[in-house]
Amino acid sequence: MTAQHDAPHDLVGIGIGPFNLSLAALAHGLPQQGADRLATVFYDQRRDFRWHPGLLLDGATLQVPFLADLVTLADPASPWTFLSYLKHKERLFPFYFAEQFHIQRAEYDAYCRWVAGRLPGLHFGHQVDAVRWNPERDLFEVDYTQLDTDGEVEALGRTYTRNLVLGIGTAPYVPEPLRPLADAPTVPVIHSADYLDNRQRILGAEHVTVIGSGQSGAEVFLDLLRTRPAGRERLTWLARTPSFAPMEYSKLGLEHFTPDYTRYFHDLPEPVRDRLVPAQWQLHKGIDTATIAAIHEELYRRTLHGGWPDTVLTPGVTVRTAGRVATTKVELHLEHTQQGTRSRLTTDAVVLATGYKERPLTSLFAGLDPYMRKDSAGRPRIDDRYRMVLDPSVSGTVFVQNGERHTHGVGTPDLGLAAWRSAAILNTLTGKEPYPQPHRTAFTTFGLEQRTPVRTHPPAGLRPLVEHP
Repeated sequence: MTAQHDAPHDLVGIGIGPFNLSLAALAHGLPQQGADRLATVFYDQRRDFRWHPGLLLDGATLQVPFLADLVTLADPASPWTFLSYLKHKERLFPFYFAEQFHIQRAEYDAYCRWVAGRLPGLHFGHQVDAVRWNPERDLFEVDYTQLDTDGEVEALGRTYTRNLVLGIGTAPYVPEPLRPLADAPTVPVIHSADYLDNRQRILGAEHVTVIGSGQSGAEVFLDLLRTRPAGRERLTWLARTPSFAPMEYSKLGLEHFTPDYTRYFHDLPEPVRDRLVPAQWQLHKGIDTATIAAIHEELYRRTLHGGWPDTVLTPGVTVRTAGRVATTKVELHLEHTQQGTRSRLTTDAVVLATGYKERPLTSLFAGLDPYMRKDSAGRPRIDDRYRMVLDPSVSGTVFVQNGERHTHGVGTPDLGLAAWRSAAILNTLTGKEPYPQPHRTAFTTFGLEQRTPVRTHPPAGLRPLVEHP
């Protein structure tokens, strides 16, 4: 059965992660009746809200303060703030005395699930299949499949909208040499996104290798280290980066995650932006200093009675190729970048903390591809107000959430910019300013200011002391 909704929405959101959940929460703060009402609906194929469930390790915290919730930095009086959540749960006083600026990941997930369970207009179990522009109706068509609790098709539907917002997030990235092994059932080669679901299996392996130098790799390594007996840890931690480096967390360094820097980055030429993003890896791929300290403390504790822990921590290494040995082991072929040397490592399990990449739009947006304007690398062009650049014949707008790192920089996936970006989208969408935004957010001025040209000749009637040529 196909359900068709003829009354068009003002905005349809695809995906309900933290960023579109932020947008939905701020949209809920707009007038709900009358001519200014904004009709919104959001779809997600999952059965309910879940935020990185495989990495909700005990004690793991966010790398941003609790003020980087869904709404506070745009509307601190919203009923959907983290503090409102604590009040609803009667936990404000315990939080007050805990004096925690960085909350646990599991608590952030619980907060988001609290918001998702109460906001209207969120439809989980709805998989968006295709998006098209209908020039006759001057609207976007959105086809979706409604899924039952077992993930089976329950109904098909189509809705129409004047505008779209894309928030499908990123997908775990598995390096090419390891993809065949990650799909094989006999040897545990898993991405860190699935760590908790496979933790018992990984713990049972005689030798475990963790690949990846970021926060996830460090947390997985620390969790494994704490479970292994002293002297028989049998752990290896490898990384491509030249060191296991701390995340840039200085006060001025953090200003790269401000709207000021986002605007500066967007105005740079495309080749400059493409060079900058990988060079800024310590802004978003480093390890927080507390985790580094905890790892070193655990390693040091194991030397107190003599001997060294059976661990290998080696940065500057790439995995060239990989294969199975018999049916229960993995052989990794390694190369050290600085030494120019090669080696082999046999291991019983691999955890890939190799990050995430933006999901491709190929199938979902195939119907819009003829209208999309792209850059020299074939990526969608996105303007300074988070709008995908489309052919002028398309009167509707496609906004992008967490898919614009190539145009807006390292702050794109940062939770601290979620509320600000959502507010910017709603301001553009309504043509008003329901969420006024600050004119300045950083002490740093990232580029040279455009000043009035210096006068080389004095005004008429004044005789200079020195004549200019």
